[in-house]
Amino acid sequence: MIIIADGGSTKTNWCLVTEDGKKVYFNTEGYNPYFSNTEYIIQSLKESLPTDLNKGEITEVNYYGAGCSTPEMRKVVEDAMQVVFDKSKVNIGHDLLAAARALLGNEEGFAAILGTGTNTCLYNGREITHNIDSGAYILGDEGSGCYIGKKLLIDYLRGYMPEAVRKIFWEEFKLTPDDINEIVYTQPRANRFCASFSKFVYDNNVNIEYSRNLVRTSFVDFFNNLVKHYPDYQRYTFNCIGSVGYNFRNVLEEVCVENGMTVGSIIRSPIDNLVKYHLQAASTKA
Repeated sequence: MIIIADGGSTKTNWCLVTEDGKKVYFNTEGYNPYFSNTEYIIQSLKESLPTDLNKGEITEVNYYGAGCSTPEMRKVVEDAMQVVFDKSKVNIGHDLLAAARALLGNEEGFAAILGTGTNTCLYNGREITHNIDSGAYILGDEGSGCYIGKKLLIDYLRGYMPEAVRKIFWEEFKLTPDDINEIVYTQPRANRFCASFSKFVYDNNVNIEYSRNLVRTSFVDFFNNLVKHYPDYQRYTFNCIGSVGYNFRNVLEEVCVENGMTVGSIIRSPIDNLVKYHLQAASTKA
């Protein structure tokens, strides 16, 4: 039995493939090693993995995670996985590689993640060949749920939010400006906190023009600061994974076309395509 997992900063999607080819899906929280240490990941997995999961029969774990971009960060997650899946071979990869493999398979092209955070790359069909640093949630992550959430929150703090939207925001969250600043600057996982407000933007029907403009400017920033800096970017199709890209895909497709890119695949989660990729790779080896 093998496991394939796609881990974002907020949620991890898992798929167990049994010996007879049955696929069992389940979820845990996300484990970004920049925010979660080995001990935390171990404890969380012990509490959240399915109780009937027979870890002793799992031969291989292929985990792709947000933040797993350097050997040091991958080791944080690998050490945790090796403790929990002590009979398994553990392979740790970056979630950007997962996105590229899920979106492009063995073909070259452009791949992006637009979820809690942002990432982009060029892929040659085997590995990532060019990656512009997203800057993460404090310095960058344009177009992400966190970025959209930050734009919403700063409008709220500065009084720029339309009054009708501000009223609903208060009724739903009961957050004062001091509350927001205290959570963002003193509590852990501020990126998840900010990203959580992208759902409010998606659900807001009181002032659709305001919400759409918030999302649109976020995607414009994403293209101007990241996508357009890849060499010959317009010769590639635009392929994207993540809940934000998927939920706001109408606006995203519009901005894509305006920037001269043909829209390729925009999907919510890579897990199904990742499983397909690994099963094909296994059959090729056999």
